Amino acid sequence: MNTERTWTWTFDRYDPKNERVVEALCTLGNGRFATRGAAPESHADAVHYPGTYAAGCYNWLPSRIAGKQVGNEDMVNLPDWTRLRYRCLPDAGPAGDWLTPDHPSLRHHHVRLDLRAGTLTRRMLYQDADGRRLGVTHTRFVDMADPYLAAQQSTFRAYGWRGTVEIRSVLDGDVTNAGVERYRDLNGRHLTGHRAGVGADGIARLSCETTSSRIRIGIAVRTSSRPPAPVSANCTGTATEQTFRLPVSRGHPAVILKSAALHTSLDRPVGDPLASAVEHLWPTPDFAAALATHKAAWEHLWSQGEVVVPGEAGRILRLHAFHVLQTLSPHTAELDAGVPARGLHGEAYRGHVFWDELFVLPYLTLHFPEVARALLMYRHRRLPAARAAARGTGRPGAMFPWQSAGSGREETQALHLNPRSGRWLPDRSRLQRHVGSAIAWNVWRYAQTTGDTGFLYGPGAELLLGIARYWGAAADYDTGRERYRIRGIAGPDEYHDAYPGAAAAGIDDNTYTNVTAAWALARGLELAAELPPSRRRQLEQQLGLTAEVLSRWEDVSRRLYVPFHGGVISQFEGYGDLAELNWDAYRSRYTDIRRLDRILESEGDTVNRYQASKQADTLMLGYLFRPAELHEIFAGLGYELDDDLWRATVSYYLQRTSHGSTLSSLVHGWVLARHKGPESWRYCEEALLGDVMDIQGGTTGEGVHLGAMAGTLDLIERGMVGLEAGPDGLRIDPAPLREVPRCTFTADCLGHRGIRIRLLPGRIGIAVPDSRIAQPLPLHLPGGRLTTVPAGGQYWFRLDTVGLSRARPRRPARRRGASPRA
Repeated sequence: MNTERTWTWTFDRYDPKNERVVEALCTLGNGRFATRGAAPESHADAVHYPGTYAAGCYNWLPSRIAGKQVGNEDMVNLPDWTRLRYRCLPDAGPAGDWLTPDHPSLRHHHVRLDLRAGTLTRRMLYQDADGRRLGVTHTRFVDMADPYLAAQQSTFRAYGWRGTVEIRSVLDGDVTNAGVERYRDLNGRHLTGHRAGVGADGIARLSCETTSSRIRIGIAVRTSSRPPAPVSANCTGTATEQTFRLPVSRGHPAVILKSAALHTSLDRPVGDPLASAVEHLWPTPDFAAALATHKAAWEHLWSQGEVVVPGEAGRILRLHAFHVLQTLSPHTAELDAGVPARGLHGEAYRGHVFWDELFVLPYLTLHFPEVARALLMYRHRRLPAARAAARGTGRPGAMFPWQSAGSGREETQALHLNPRSGRWLPDRSRLQRHVGSAIAWNVWRYAQTTGDTGFLYGPGAELLLGIARYWGAAADYDTGRERYRIRGIAGPDEYHDAYPGAAAAGIDDNTYTNVTAAWALARGLELAAELPPSRRRQLEQQLGLTAEVLSRWEDVSRRLYVPFHGGVISQFEGYGDLAELNWDAYRSRYTDIRRLDRILESEGDTVNRYQASKQADTLMLGYLFRPAELHEIFAGLGYELDDDLWRATVSYYLQRTSHGSTLSSLVHGWVLARHKGPESWRYCEEALLGDVMDIQGGTTGEGVHLGAMAGTLDLIERGMVGLEAGPDGLRIDPAPLREVPRCTFTADCLGHRGIRIRLLPGRIGIAVPDSRIAQPLPLHLPGGRLTTVPAGGQYWFRLDTVGLSRARPRRPARRRGASPRA
């Protein structure tokens, strides 16, 4: 494959129907804020949606929906710094209108996203009836070196004429949250108190604040031209406009440069956002110099986080890594921000934080552990809200919300719109208590991977033990079954939120919820036992960890109920009693049945009646736990889980899942790949193509699916290579895919940074860079074999059809600085 193509994504034709997908996929960001890849000429309408979003910037607004008062906390769309209007003056060039990609004189349109450099280039060519042409090239970047800056350079070239181009540089604060059609009835005007102006220094300024969270925003834009020209300014209450008239002729282009600085009152140290933004533009940023440092910052990121896979799969994986790092970069480690499910790329899910960090943190922990730690601290800062939520149910501990935003309160909407039927319906997805176990798993895996006991014994212990405290109280003892049960909840499937005909919401004993709760309780006991004595006493007082409480944890962790039916693990109690759906009939009638719940509701039916799942639920256990771990967990609960039972369970749910979430194909591909399932690549490929092909039908334009993107990277590292870093070293258990014959990436473990792992056909190599660390890296291989790789060493191992057959190191050619084989 052409090297340049592996690093670029191009869109060679302007298609209004696909423009919002292009805008989302071409979003540029630096982990602090991001700007959608909308054309500078555009404004928000049915085709285009410019948007800029800052991590952690949320605001709550009331709305009246279906006769009910509801509230929604959204990630706020901030003022548009990119806007540029231009036209050729009458009788000078193509048309006299303001030119946009939608203008009939457009003859050529090309968009190029450069992943290596972190730049977006848009080229357009306009031509009038007399053959006069105007070429326009915009180059934009959101600075990865300086997280407060962004810049855009626009070049205008005349072909076959000479004259004047009038250009207006706009800083537009009259923006709303209106990027998702199904939210159209919600109040989206989050900004107030606008003050706009242009100073004597020529810098345009705009300040405003959010209506209820009172986050102050300051944006400054310096616009300059080449050749220099007089500037006239016009300001309204919410926007500034600076007008340039520049001569153009063949070989003498005109250039407009916009440099923008964005500050908010969320910044540390606290200051005046507008004054800080203006100050950031002194001295005048040089576009070429700023671009060079930005590219250098991206080069460093790629050296740490790139996952190299050949072919088109590798090209897509690189795009996925690019968007993960734009949303969650080392700059994010300085912020109070979580993992927005749709990145900083759009307004779907209102920018909320769900359980997607479960799919994101494994990649970040291996490559950028400081970012993973910061994202866990986002959860820790919201422990008071989680404890208050638990108290609201009459239980101790910490009950985290299904949807979180700024405050940590439950932000799941009370009503949601079915766009197929047009009806607003009760939203019960807040019953997904399993998000707490996801946080506990992330805490544990981060600590095991990094060895960061300072975090584990500090904020990590407060998180994990608080979650365990909740699960220990949430499980009720059933004397008839002699088991503990967790009732009235919803599982990851999301379709089933009540039993057919039941007045009460929720289902009972979701297997994923119960098993992960048992796991969290067991880890809580393990952590409590290993804490330093003084810290343990402190947490015993703080969390009420009496001997009786810990004894109950032990009992619940071994006696939680897991339902079975027909030789498989039940998704929840009673799942096997539900009606079977005629899948062929629905596929024939609707073709795309991913959102089966919406289809059935529009027919006056409900998915609660059927054995039909939206996404992986029970099978999520195969994503979190290796087979041996899962068998051990079930054994601890008093159940036997052998390979035959698990394979039967996988096969059963494969036939009953509509894959209404991008995470579903990812998890199914993972589980099948680990068990050598023949259909594994089908699901892996769908996970790769989810956003690139907008498989969910119009959802990518509302924001990328960050969990699925990061999950595909994790699929290569933990799934295909079977890599797991822990306090005892690296574990390798490959499950190669024929369609991905090789891969290369780096990881950190036990202080060794940049360990290079290379999987090739028939062999795998581990190279540990030279360092001052005297301790060699322990390497655990299938079959219980243990070897070590010293700093500077590179070992190779042969694979057979089932993995590492005989863990025999191959000595590579000696290189300078390489340690001899131990």
